[in-house]
Amino acid sequence: MKKSLLIIGFVWPEPNSSAAGSRMLQLINMFLKANYEITFATTCVKTENAFDLKSIKVKTETIQLNHFSFDTFIKKLNPSVVMFDRFMTEEQFGWRVSQQCSNAFKILDTEDLHFLRKGRHEALKNNAFFDISYLQNDYAKREIASILRCDLTFIISQVEQDILITQFGIKPNLLHYLPFLLDPISIEVQKAVPNFKERANFITIGNFLHEPNTDAIGFLKSEIWPIIRQKLPDAQMHIYGAYAAQKHKQLEDKHQGFLIKGYTDNVSEVVKNAKVLLAPLRFGAGLKGKLIDAMQNGTPCITTTIGAEGMYGTIRDTNAFIADDPEQFAKHAIELYTNKIYWRGKQKNGFMILNTLYDKNIYLKDTIETIENLQADLVAHRQQNFIGQMLTHHTLQSNKYMSKWIEEKNK
Repeated sequence: MKKSLLIIGFVWPEPNSSAAGSRMLQLINMFLKANYEITFATTCVKTENAFDLKSIKVKTETIQLNHFSFDTFIKKLNPSVVMFDRFMTEEQFGWRVSQQCSNAFKILDTEDLHFLRKGRHEALKNNAFFDISYLQNDYAKREIASILRCDLTFIISQVEQDILITQFGIKPNLLHYLPFLLDPISIEVQKAVPNFKERANFITIGNFLHEPNTDAIGFLKSEIWPIIRQKLPDAQMHIYGAYAAQKHKQLEDKHQGFLIKGYTDNVSEVVKNAKVLLAPLRFGAGLKGKLIDAMQNGTPCITTTIGAEGMYGTIRDTNAFIADDPEQFAKHAIELYTNKIYWRGKQKNGFMILNTLYDKNIYLKDTIETIENLQADLVAHRQQNFIGQMLTHHTLQSNKYMSKWIEEKNK
């Protein structure tokens, strides 16, 4: 059988706009290295920030929701593997894949567990303790159903893998831990980044369409930055991220050194010239791309328990101070900004963590072998997941006729 992969994308990959965009390119490169022919298909309109997939010999297609043309497209393509970018695309197209290409190996890439992020957000808005009632939300029912309908799900955080297994009883053979896949940082590169004296100002970075980021910026401005600015009156807070709307730009306060910089097409450049990265995330899930950017560019961090979750494994000496209280957060930020010894130690820790936990060479071969071994015995693998078979059956029936009704309505 030919090794071919169809990726059904939620959006076009934008590696300079989001960690999800970087993650998608890492997965694409993993499959390219394993000699897969890749087609990337999405319903989304391409933006000017989208990566040129054709430059790396990935074919691209625009597909339609609730339209028979997808059936014709995928039947002709006949991929050996289909990867869904987030559970929403599996809901939309999974039943069509099962109907037209029943032997295709189905992978779900969650990016992060959306239901975990949504539940934490609700608990924060209600000023409530995050308990099982927030965990078992409607998003959880949808996302876990997608996980069960697929043959394998890539999980970016070991914490999230543990939640799925212990809280929801997902069988471990349906999950595959796959963090960010990065190139090791050589000693030469580590030595070449700007040093403590060559850097200035604080930075944070993140897509403004992502709610945890916008909440963190508001929290930073109202609760944390005033404390830092009082002690460091000459320091500035530089905030980068794609898709800053007017409401976000209104947060800027030049008098207080709180500057909304917006989109940058060179994340590494702005991060490596900043002295300290601040990531006061109050809710969220998955791994935090901004903390990866910081480690890659030798920029120490202050973050929260949520920000640090899953990032460091069992390693205790990290590149970040961790604090949830605004005063403690600000105190650590000031210490790190002014103390070269602290700063240099955290920088070294970051490089060590990247090379220990995120070296792509640790994961590439094992991931491809896992997929191909399961493919070779796909019938038996699916027989061990009867609930998944049942969900696929009922979803195919219900979504099929709902989609056909929408299709007729749209004519």
